[in-house]
Amino acid sequence: MKKLLAMTLTLAMVLSMAACGNSAAPASNEPAETAAPAGTAAADSDLAYVQGKGTLVVGITEFEPMDYQDENGEWIGFDADMAKAFAESLGVNAEFIVIDWDNKVLELDGKTIDCVWNGMTLSDEVTSAMECSNAYCNNAQVVIVPADVADQYQDTDSLSGLSFAVEAGSAGEQQAQALGLSCTAVTAQADALMEVAAGTSDAAIIDSLMAGAMVGEGTGYADLTYTIGLNSEEYGVGFRKGSDLAAALNDFFKASYADGSMKTCAETYGVQAALIEQ
Repeated sequence: MKKLLAMTLTLAMVLSMAACGNSAAPASNEPAETAAPAGTAAADSDLAYVQGKGTLVVGITEFEPMDYQDENGEWIGFDADMAKAFAESLGVNAEFIVIDWDNKVLELDGKTIDCVWNGMTLSDEVTSAMECSNAYCNNAQVVIVPADVADQYQDTDSLSGLSFAVEAGSAGEQQAQALGLSCTAVTAQADALMEVAAGTSDAAIIDSLMAGAMVGEGTGYADLTYTIGLNSEEYGVGFRKGSDLAAALNDFFKASYADGSMKTCAETYGVQAALIEQ
């Protein structure tokens, strides 16, 4: 009888220990479940993605003084030079790709490019579709007309009978549509200037910073001028929605503004008056 009792007690202890072991198992899995989201976040880091492949691919259009090519085919300009400096701060190289401005969000989301850095207006449409940096330059949309008729177009009421060339998907196109103007969308702002110079459009709406560099005496469009400023706006850089590169660029902007390198770069291209304090 004693032996039977001992065996019964032993069996009960074994079953009790097994039960304890089973109940402890879920607790041991908790750290793994907690760690999973952190691993996912790391995998989704745009900063890690760019550093892993060694390049920051920058989507641009031809836009002097922000992004344009020198006589050797090198991309230069205030935006281009700042993009190169930012890439260098990340330990990668900057690569520039000319994009269709109207498809910039698709290019970002498809990872053809990593950012849009091309005098981009921080419109509601842009900020809702991209993770954007802080504003770094002031700008406005201005009307471009032949210089010999500029005195006829000094207010918005005088524009109603004109045909306009505008860059597709741009702030200039938005202004033309808001004013009910007749407009034709072209690939880039530089193309809009060509339309006016060729006489195929009466006028264009482009960025004031571009107008200052490309229109008037001493430029390639000496016979054109700009008249009316239609708005005021700010430039920013766009990344994929949720990208951690936007915060990294904001830190870079603050540092380069503080040490004077941003102003020096701006002075090289004559845009220092448009800089926004970081």
